[in-house]
Amino acid sequence: MASPVIAVCGSGSPSPDTDALAEEVGRLLGNAGATLVCGGLSGVMEAACRGAKEEGGTTIGILPGDDRRAANPHVDVAIATGMGEMRNGLLVRSADAVIAIGGGPGTLSEIGFALKIGRSVIALQTWAIDPARRHGAPFTEVDTAAEAVAAALRAAGA
Repeated sequence: MASPVIAVCGSGSPSPDTDALAEEVGRLLGNAGATLVCGGLSGVMEAACRGAKEEGGTTIGILPGDDRRAANPHVDVAIATGMGEMRNGLLVRSADAVIAIGGGPGTLSEIGFALKIGRSVIALQTWAIDPARRHGAPFTEVDTAAEAVAAALRAAGA
């Protein structure tokens, strides 16, 4: 069986709190043998990739721009889409489950795309979604990086 692919979404602006969570999520995903996919840039994305690489994990960055060199230094495979924020749909479609950490409107769009296609979203200090508006899509709020990774791996069938 192929390794699960878990998306990690969050702000591209560095923040000590969310970056620390993202790095821990990345380490746990790398340790579990999961492939991490993200937007490939800085902030939560870079922290998660750094953590995954520390544990020997594989990282994929689906970039908004045209230049693969824009990826953070911890991305193994950089995919330059030239699609801007529209790449968020590709990112969540490429994953078996999504972990959202903090974030702004871009993260909210990734959560929305994931819920729209029925992809499990694991929420870690991110947007709250009204249960009445989830339309049965899997949305799990957790408090720790370990809970986030465990929930994502379960959702991915791992």
